[in-house]
Amino acid sequence: MRIIAKHLIVAIGMAVTLPSLAQDATLTLMDTNGSQKIHKEIYGQFAEHLGTCIYGGLWVGPESSIANTNGYRNDVLQALKDLKVPVLRWPGGCFADEYHWRDGIGPRSQRPSLKNNNWGGTIEDNSFGTHEFLNLCEMLGCEPYISGNVGSGTVEELAKWVEYMTSEEGTPMAKLRKENGREKPWKVKFLGVGNESWGCGGNMRPEYYSDLYRRYAIYCRNYDGNKLYKIASGASDYDYNWTKVLMDNIGSQMDGVSLHYYTVSGWNGSKGSATKFDNDQYYWTLGKCLEIEDVIKKHCAIMDEKDPYKNIGLLVDEWGTWWDEEPGTISGHLFQQNALRDAFVASLSLDVFHKYTDRVRMANIAQVVNVLQSMILTDTKGPGHMVLTPTYHVFEMYKPFQEATFIPTVLQCGQMRVRHEMNTAIDATKADGYRTLPLVSASAARTTSGSIVISLTNVSLDKASEINVNLAGFNAKTVEGRILTSKSVADYNDFEHPDRVKPVPFKDAKLKKGQLTVQLPAKSLVVLEIK
Repeated sequence: MRIIAKHLIVAIGMAVTLPSLAQDATLTLMDTNGSQKIHKEIYGQFAEHLGTCIYGGLWVGPESSIANTNGYRNDVLQALKDLKVPVLRWPGGCFADEYHWRDGIGPRSQRPSLKNNNWGGTIEDNSFGTHEFLNLCEMLGCEPYISGNVGSGTVEELAKWVEYMTSEEGTPMAKLRKENGREKPWKVKFLGVGNESWGCGGNMRPEYYSDLYRRYAIYCRNYDGNKLYKIASGASDYDYNWTKVLMDNIGSQMDGVSLHYYTVSGWNGSKGSATKFDNDQYYWTLGKCLEIEDVIKKHCAIMDEKDPYKNIGLLVDEWGTWWDEEPGTISGHLFQQNALRDAFVASLSLDVFHKYTDRVRMANIAQVVNVLQSMILTDTKGPGHMVLTPTYHVFEMYKPFQEATFIPTVLQCGQMRVRHEMNTAIDATKADGYRTLPLVSASAARTTSGSIVISLTNVSLDKASEINVNLAGFNAKTVEGRILTSKSVADYNDFEHPDRVKPVPFKDAKLKKGQLTVQLPAKSLVVLEIK
């Protein structure tokens, strides 16, 4: 069998613990025709009832002094439209397995309040519920991804929620929906049957969850032309046994299985600051981020044993950085700043996802507003400030990759050795105490308009890189692009400095006789479009 490497990294120079002096690199496009589509859902978002993601982030209510459309913040709504969000996951996260959907329908003044037991004990008034979420998805033009309550809910509850959202007429739940002001059903494609069922979603064993999934899934029916894509609650990062048990016991009865992977130093004690870190911590972060590729490969190998034709999707429906909460913010609300370092985590992760879209059908960064590695930060009470984070700009710059055709590449670049564990002293004489970190990341694709888009990220803190790109015979006539960089990888945007980190035009890409040469500054991300 002839095998073409999807993206081969070949190191040049000596592996060291500091960046090498030479940062020249070569990127070769192997086949500009390609056949593997980069699913737009890889650019999915995640909105949980957590902190001020919903209340104050997406939703302020129609009576708010903050400019809004029927309760949705105008500034956030427009920013998300500009991002072309393809899919939005809701209402959790851990919150999903304590959420009872009937509390969030009907007149808002009559909805009961609830205590958010998972995230800070906040009292919520349920003013943002099923109608508000699904109407938001329609306004954004994106697919809704509903996470169903398996942990504390019932089969009947989830089955009737599906009926309420998607049945046309003649059913009790369709009648109830119409009484609540929505005549036509919504289209709901993605349904998660529970969330993190190994942990906050029920603390289950995979064997037990597998049986529960089979029971729940059979009663979540397709109504009136709406076809559900049913997603099993999958593993946390390195729990390969969970995936194996689900493949053995559920198999083709699920359309997809989830995977959660956070770039986090650990779950006990301090996780580190989002904006105050040293060089070792910076490089550790990128090494940890890139370990997601090995995790994906191992889960895919397990899935391939039972599903060699890749009918079942792997959905990385929670990923991103997780730092300490910002000082002075509410404990349990997970509000963190977002620096250029986080932008590099986003770009490197997306480059990995592109390689495995034969199996990875969706990814949802955590989370869309005001929580963890968010796209947007807002003030939640007034006067209505909003700031776009460096991570937002990565997603915006990468928009041409949505639905483009992946191009396999070979990348030759420098590399370095970085600590495997951030908070543990290691013996420098033992190679197994380190990861190998390539200093350049790249991805390439042919867009739906026929142009080629290439992303290039130089993560070196102090060395520029000249990158020679072989375009494999593509008749290139023009090249244009943008660059995202800043004076420091710790730079971030806030209400006083909203544009400290933002993309600007890039002029250091030159075409000559089918070769593209790019002068890529240190700590920078460039996205090029070649026509």
